[in-house]
Amino acid sequence: MSTALDATPVDVTPADVAPVDVVRQGAGGVDPDDPAWTRNPPGPEQRRADVLGAVLLFVGAVLSVVLGRTAGMYDEPASGAVSLAWLAAATLPLAVRRRWPSVVLVVVSAAFVGAVTMQVPETLFLNIVLFTALYTVGAWERTRRRALIVRALVVAGMLAWLVVSLFKATTDPEVLKHFDNVGAFSPLVAYMLIQMLTNVLYFSGAWWFGDHAWSASRDRARMRRRTRELQAERARVEAQAVTIERLRLARELHDAVAHHVSVMGVQAAAARMLLPEGPGTERVAAALEQVEDSARDAIDELHGLVGTLREDEQVHGLDEPVASLAVTRLPELVAEATQTGLTATYRVVGEPLPLPPVVSLNLYRIAQEALTNVRKHAGPDATADVRLRYLADAVELEVADDGNGLRRTALPGRGRGAAAGRVTGGFGLVGMHERVATDGGSLTAGPRRSGGFVVRAHVPLRRPRESTLEVLDA
Repeated sequence: MSTALDATPVDVTPADVAPVDVVRQGAGGVDPDDPAWTRNPPGPEQRRADVLGAVLLFVGAVLSVVLGRTAGMYDEPASGAVSLAWLAAATLPLAVRRRWPSVVLVVVSAAFVGAVTMQVPETLFLNIVLFTALYTVGAWERTRRRALIVRALVVAGMLAWLVVSLFKATTDPEVLKHFDNVGAFSPLVAYMLIQMLTNVLYFSGAWWFGDHAWSASRDRARMRRRTRELQAERARVEAQAVTIERLRLARELHDAVAHHVSVMGVQAAAARMLLPEGPGTERVAAALEQVEDSARDAIDELHGLVGTLREDEQVHGLDEPVASLAVTRLPELVAEATQTGLTATYRVVGEPLPLPPVVSLNLYRIAQEALTNVRKHAGPDATADVRLRYLADAVELEVADDGNGLRRTALPGRGRGAAAGRVTGGFGLVGMHERVATDGGSLTAGPRRSGGFVVRAHVPLRRPRESTLEVLDA
């Protein structure tokens, strides 16, 4: 005599093993690492899938009953109406298995026992239904203590029922006739061991798959949470980088403006002191004195502003003075790029001239950004060539590579503002253009005819008027 539990357990569907969760970190926003974390309730698509699966299992069970009655599974099988009632009680509750998993498991288990007791000629789909219900409790029961208790009670009850059924079978004279062979290993003992092993594997598999699905859902929620945290951190870092860069540029502007304003004040004072006495000189002296006062007030305001900037600088941890970044450090920049694996060379063309601090810094930053783009887009075997040209009335920086950067967008046109509003690529080129534009220069960026990419910044230089200096120095 064989009980209904001796059927080989079937595999659950991939949709059950890895159910799709709502894209949230957990019910109520609980951290997945918190012991109180629970899965989100099933969504509309999952509920519809449960209903469809329950209906299909019921239809399959009915067809299996017809085949079982034809095959003569039982000598006195249950009637058609009784069989349909028990099959409906066992399969249709799966329509809400993810909403009330523990209740569904209890109902399905009771219907399973009832169907076997009433000799409903069907075992295949009943085993599938019981396996699915037991799995669902492990995968979807929000209260984990309840999931443990309910499954333990159902499994213990089913195994006890199996033992009772085997005991009845071993005491039935009609059954013993089929196991009266004598040998080294009793056929009856072998039969009982097969039944026990099959059911142990059956229930163990359903239990393990359910817990594994719960753990997999928790891992997915944890991964989504980590992704959101990384995205938020990246946004904060980008915002801080923009703020720090603006602070640096503001401080550089302060250094340049403060220097020139101080010179203006000193020269105005010197001019006032050198004014000869005569009619109308008082008005000129008063104007020059007003220039001195305005320069002094401007310097005081700039010092106040730079004090605030340096406080922010300490907060952000700026450890390198920006004023030290100039074209004189381009060899170090090229050497650093070489240490990262990029082949790069540096050359100076023409007679080096002293550059304004802001111009020197902007050219350094442009070279830094261009070398970064070469590393990103030109390929691992690309070679970069950095050239700084001192012309008669301008300075020119050129960074070229021999790789084909597919993801870089050209910045065509020469002349001040030629490329404004025409950049469709990354923000690095936009930043280069803005830096050159502040110095009254132009930027050209685009593919080379011989292959690769070139960035060329041209900045005009204003030479001081010798006559004015001679008068002020006098």
